[in-house]
Amino acid sequence: MSAGARQRYLSVVRGDARGASPTLQRLGLSAASIPYCAAVRLRNFGYDRGWLKTHRVPAPVVCVGNLTVGGTGKTPFVEHVAGFYRRRDVRVAVLSRGYGAETGPNDEALVLEENLPDVPHLQGKDRVGLARSAIEELESELLVLDDGFQHRRLWRDLDLVLIDATAPWGYGRLLPRGLLREPPRGLRRAHLIALTRCDQVNEADKARLRQEVARLAPGVPVIETTHRPVELVNSDGATASLETLRGRAVAAFCGIGNPESFRRTLTDCGADVIAFRAYPDHHSYTRADVDDLRAWERGLPSDCHVVVTQKDLVKLRLSRLGDLPLWSLRIRLHVETGADELESRLEMALGDRK
Repeated sequence: MSAGARQRYLSVVRGDARGASPTLQRLGLSAASIPYCAAVRLRNFGYDRGWLKTHRVPAPVVCVGNLTVGGTGKTPFVEHVAGFYRRRDVRVAVLSRGYGAETGPNDEALVLEENLPDVPHLQGKDRVGLARSAIEELESELLVLDDGFQHRRLWRDLDLVLIDATAPWGYGRLLPRGLLREPPRGLRRAHLIALTRCDQVNEADKARLRQEVARLAPGVPVIETTHRPVELVNSDGATASLETLRGRAVAAFCGIGNPESFRRTLTDCGADVIAFRAYPDHHSYTRADVDDLRAWERGLPSDCHVVVTQKDLVKLRLSRLGDLPLWSLRIRLHVETGADELESRLEMALGDRK
C-alpha cells in the first residue's frame, strides 16, 4: 500500500473522510470485518479449548505483541527484553514473522542486529520451526517472540502485550474496518500489559486508558513506558548529541506504523520540523524513492538536518541525502512505572536457567 493509499484508508476508517463514497467504503469494510471476526473468534476458541495444538519447545519463550496493526513501539521493547537477558549471560534469539523481509532481513531485524549484535534474529512464517532451529543449531537458552501475541501455535512462558497510549484501540473495530487484529478482551491472555508512549498523552487520557484496560483484563498488571531518544547516529557509525537538534531546522521522513509519534519526538527534542514525509510501515526504499528524496532535499535550507528513524536508515545506508547530513534517532525504552514488576516477570520466565 502506497503512502497516499494508506492515508486515504486511515481517513476512511477514522471517519474523517465524508461523503457518499467514504460512507460506502466504510460499509464495505464493515462487511469484510464480519468473516474476519468469525475466523479470529473460532481460532481463539479452538486454542482455548485445546482443539488446536500448541507446541512447546525446550527453552523459555517470551512474547512481545499487541492487539493492533501498526506501530506500538515493539522494537525498542524487544531490544529491552533481549538486553535484560543478555546482561545475565543468557543466550537469546529473537523470532519474528519478518514482514517486508522477502529479500532479506527486514528493518526491525537490521536495527536489532545493529543495537544487539550478539543476539541472532530468525525470521519466517513457521515460528515453531524457527524456535527449534534456534535451540538446536544456535544453542539458544531463551527465545523472544516478536509480534507473536496472535501466533498461538508456539507456547509462551510470558506474554507481554503493548498498547500505544496515543492510539490504543485501532479505531475500535476489527480489520479491515479498523486496525484491531482481535477483540480487546483478548488482553485477558496477557501476563503483563505495557502502555507505550505515555509521555505523549495527558494524565486524564492515561487514567481513562488504565481504567479500560483494567476492565478488559482484570488482575493483569499494567506498566507505563516511554520511548526516549538517546542520540543521533549515522550510517558510518558516527554519533551526535540530541542538542544538535535544538533550535535547528529539521526535515524528516519515515516508514513506520506511527509516523506522528516520530514527528512528536523530534519536536520534543527542540527541533523545528519544517518538512515531513511519511511512507508505509516497513517501506522498502527504491532508487526512485531516493532520487525523489534528493530532489526534495534540494528545496531545503542549507543548514537543515535530515533525520529518519533507525529503521529507515538501516535500509537506506546513506550518510548524506544530497548535500545535507542524514541522521537517525536512536531510541531506548524507559519504564516509567512498574519496572520491578516487569523485571520480576522476566526473571520468572527464565526459571532455573539463570
